[in-house]
Amino acid sequence: MTYAAPLREMLFTMKEIGGLDAVLAQPGFEEVTPDLVETILDTADKFAGEVLAPLNQSGDRQGNRWDAGVVTTAEGFKEAYASFCESGWNGMPADPEFGGQGMPTLLSTAVLEMWKSANMAFSLCQMLTLGAVEAIAHHGTETLKARFLPPMVEGRWTGTMNLTEPQAGSDLAALRTKAVPEGDHYRISGTKIFITWGEHDMAENIVHLVLARLPDAPPGVKGISLFLVPKFLVGDDGRLGERNDLVCASIEHKMGIRASATAVMSFGEGPGAIGYLVGEANQGLACMFTMMNHARLNVGLEGVAISERAYQQARGYALDRVQGKTLSREGDADRTIVGHPDVRRMLMDMKARTEAQRALAYFAAGWMDRARGHADADQRAAAQALVDLLIPIVKGWCTEGAQLVTATGVQVHGGMGFIEETGAAQHQRDARITTIYEGTTGIQANDLIGRKVARDGGAVMKRLIAQMSTDASAVGHEGDALMVALHAALRRGVEALAEGTEGLLAQGGREAAAAAVPYLWLAGTVIGGWLMTRAAVAASAQLSSGSEDREFLEAKRVTALHFALHVMPHAAAWRDVVLHGAESTLGLAAAQL
Repeated sequence: MTYAAPLREMLFTMKEIGGLDAVLAQPGFEEVTPDLVETILDTADKFAGEVLAPLNQSGDRQGNRWDAGVVTTAEGFKEAYASFCESGWNGMPADPEFGGQGMPTLLSTAVLEMWKSANMAFSLCQMLTLGAVEAIAHHGTETLKARFLPPMVEGRWTGTMNLTEPQAGSDLAALRTKAVPEGDHYRISGTKIFITWGEHDMAENIVHLVLARLPDAPPGVKGISLFLVPKFLVGDDGRLGERNDLVCASIEHKMGIRASATAVMSFGEGPGAIGYLVGEANQGLACMFTMMNHARLNVGLEGVAISERAYQQARGYALDRVQGKTLSREGDADRTIVGHPDVRRMLMDMKARTEAQRALAYFAAGWMDRARGHADADQRAAAQALVDLLIPIVKGWCTEGAQLVTATGVQVHGGMGFIEETGAAQHQRDARITTIYEGTTGIQANDLIGRKVARDGGAVMKRLIAQMSTDASAVGHEGDALMVALHAALRRGVEALAEGTEGLLAQGGREAAAAAVPYLWLAGTVIGGWLMTRAAVAASAQLSSGSEDREFLEAKRVTALHFALHVMPHAAAWRDVVLHGAESTLGLAAAQL
């Protein structure tokens, strides 16, 4: 099925939820005008729809071919990547110092959503490359930055993150990869697994960021260092030299994102792969965490993007599929399944959840821009504190939401959804990884309750709750029945989050950990409902001012109402689970499970 970005919805969310005007008013964005933003979105939509989307199903069917360490990508990917880089898309959010365009995170987030909706497997290559660029830019030496960043920003070279090992999984303290000093470099040896785009034929070089241990490193995570290990060595003149001592030992056969090569990388089968220290010795995790907020925002965005694609396909199918006979809202006989009330329920649920997820992701992206560029230092610090709180919610809640949205998309198709040729099943398969990589939902939830809530006694969350409570009080006094319903739902949701937060802070240890994921779902649901209410308020104001875009604005209001009536009630249930659910979760011995 063809893909077209929901440009009106995306631009509305950027302005009303992401705070586009405030972002563009910051230093450094003087040349980024609203007209330029719209032009970029329009152009990206065309590239996503005409170049990337047609390769989504074919790439899924073909996958990648591995032969003696050489990986050949699916047909059309190499050409699409070349066009992607030639058009300047790869370096759009990167620092101009290294050849990037320095666009706001909010704008880059909207564009990245298009790449991920059109072809999620393809989009991962740019995402990992720019994550590596960010880590090198913050922690690399001037020599490393000058040598590696310009071709990476341009897209001639791509980047990866090499964290996971067979015996370690998410437990980075168990890493065994070694780094032995040798003159001005190190010799790296070890095996890494699950390396996204670890080997391919689209770029002339691949720059691996590898976590490893020095010979005298202390045990645990405090003994991990970060190294830059290129596929081909690079001379002082920037030219590629001999092949480094690393090889793609195999690629995985996966449930989804099959067009993205997930590699097993072997370093040092000979004398050891040459690598260069990035940042200080034994500070590798700190260097990696520099790029973690952006990486986790972008994976949360995958939940938004794949939900949007699944919704578009389900909506298109429902509007076209003739089966049965119903009465439409207008009372006319309608033989397509979109006339069935339960199909309407499913489509409305997909639409409302997707728009709430997008609102949360764009909201976080806008505050990222403020955290980086606001003129006032105190405002930057407050913005960063809010971003830190939001990121695990964006990553966890949006990707978990995508599981429901994509599964509902299959259900709308009925039996045809179970057939691969329709494409609905691919969306569900592609979405499944998003709750796992860049930290599972459980890891995000533990980060949320530990580093982001308990550490400051819930101060940042309580400030956000206070803001949501103030906004709830301002809604629903205009005699508008829809807004009255939104006020009631939001007020109940905010109360549930406040009670859940206090209860969580009173817990500790295993009990709090057992409530972590339910608390994340509670927070995501309430914050999503708050942002949907803000969108409805903005839409109402535009309608009152005589906007001609009535159909879209009225739909925003009704979609917010659907979220309030069908999704927000779950907040009270999640609160109860947070407050009382740990006992049963932990009540059995391991042998009884």
